[in-house]
Amino acid sequence: MQRNPLGSTGLAVTPLCAGASVLGGGGQEVFGYRVDAEQAVATLLEVFDSELNFLDTSNEYGDGESERRIGAAIRAHGGLPPGFVLATKVDPDPVTGDFSGDRVRTSVAESLERLGVTRVPLLYFHDPERIDFDQAMAPGGAVEALIALRAEGVVGHLGVAGGPVDLLRRYLGTGAFEVVITHNRFTLVDRSAGPLLDDAAARGVAVVNAAPYGGGMLVKGPDAQPRYAYRLASDATRDRVRAMAEACEAHGVPLAAAALQWSMRDERIASTIVGFSAPGRVSRTLELARWPIPDELWPALARSAAPEEDWLH
Repeated sequence: MQRNPLGSTGLAVTPLCAGASVLGGGGQEVFGYRVDAEQAVATLLEVFDSELNFLDTSNEYGDGESERRIGAAIRAHGGLPPGFVLATKVDPDPVTGDFSGDRVRTSVAESLERLGVTRVPLLYFHDPERIDFDQAMAPGGAVEALIALRAEGVVGHLGVAGGPVDLLRRYLGTGAFEVVITHNRFTLVDRSAGPLLDDAAARGVAVVNAAPYGGGMLVKGPDAQPRYAYRLASDATRDRVRAMAEACEAHGVPLAAAALQWSMRDERIASTIVGFSAPGRVSRTLELARWPIPDELWPALARSAAPEEDWLH
């Protein structure tokens, strides 16, 4: 698999990034299942031995268990593969909600210890909607601490990862961030991240697109998975995805392949995050990424996309 430049960072990443949220053992409420430690490590070892060179996690996934399991897999593998890009995120204190500069430093220290590394190539400011923008940007705040950690060499590059599109665009305007993660907002159904992708491209900021399946609906279909973006979807959304599934079936294309390649085919997106929960999922996802899709399917799918008034924003 080719590697794309990650914006202006100098890093090169595969168009697919392994997401490790569910590998932390949480997710029963969102995904309907849990992954134990043995299965998580086996899955991570498959990632390390695959074509992929990009892995995404967070301080808070599984109360830190995702990072611990990644650390165990790194040790079992004898280290990360050459050129592998490991990314994690800073999160607020899980008890107090503190997201100050001091908390950012603590979050990073916790992550490094769990992962068993002394430095990470990429660190994200995670879900900044949890605090006020001015508070995050103030002296002694989260963003100042992130910039200092980069200057100290503890992290290589900085990103911001969140939901609300306008807020992410505001953070890109600060010039502090080199990468942005958007989730659930650039899929076959929802195109609300379009302006963010345009902003990022104009600034030379890399875009990493997460949740191209909307939490599973664009894999399993709306009858098996009635939730989109971690909440119960509207009847209109389910009808739209049902129409997309029918169009895909008529062309002999899995709905998941179309959903994945919708993200991967956009030149503004450097990499697409897909969560893996078990060995075998990596090879299956690579198969979906290469599934032949006729050109005439894309306009048929576009006709079923949600109108702007129904986007998440």
